[in-house]
Amino acid sequence: MTMALVLHRADGASVSSTAFRRAAFGKDDPFARHREIAWEGPGAMSAGRTSFIGEIEVASYPHIETIVVVEGELTLTAAGAAPLVVGPQAGVVIGCGTSLHIQAGSRVRFVFCAAACEKPTQRGLFPLHADANFKPSATLPAEVLLGPSPECRSDNVFIDDGAQYSAGTWDSTPYHRIVRPHRVNEFMHLLAGSVRFATPDGSVLSAGAGDALFVPQGAPIGWESNDRVAKFYVVQSVPA
Repeated sequence: MTMALVLHRADGASVSSTAFRRAAFGKDDPFARHREIAWEGPGAMSAGRTSFIGEIEVASYPHIETIVVVEGELTLTAAGAAPLVVGPQAGVVIGCGTSLHIQAGSRVRFVFCAAACEKPTQRGLFPLHADANFKPSATLPAEVLLGPSPECRSDNVFIDDGAQYSAGTWDSTPYHRIVRPHRVNEFMHLLAGSVRFATPDGSVLSAGAGDALFVPQGAPIGWESNDRVAKFYVVQSVPA
């Protein structure tokens, strides 16, 4: 069973524990020549990293994609809208069907989480904000906790019911959770704090601010944080 996959380390260190392969996400992928996929699975979701320089004109974006820039700047201009400049540690969701101009004057690197889309429901660009408009959200059930119940907040900026794809910003007070099968496919880019992800064999994967990971649905994994954790996230629930 695949556990958490590290997509990027904040200090630029090699992520040799993750195997990337150069491949397009679908036949009309605008980043086909630049994409490196770490995971692709049920629900037609993919996660990985991309390095890009140049310009691309996309008449209709072929899928839903969340991008978090880790180096450089990416300028995205949706039809009829002002340019959106996405810099380091900033993110954006690109809605399926969006007419889009993509430009990077110098090399930009970003991590991504994309999902297939049969019928566009939300076109446009949806920025992700670290200083999000947080609202209280559900905490965890008592039976999975190994300590006090945390206070959780979220700011959901994009939801596509057809693709079962949601994205936004989330934060939480510290908590400790047992190892259990992950309930969703989840991409996360940590904005603050640090997390220790435990696995059934007793090993631990540590991640901190600026790191990006992907956890497949069903992967057995625990969580332990000792300070406030904030993250950009994408979640997708797929049939068992």
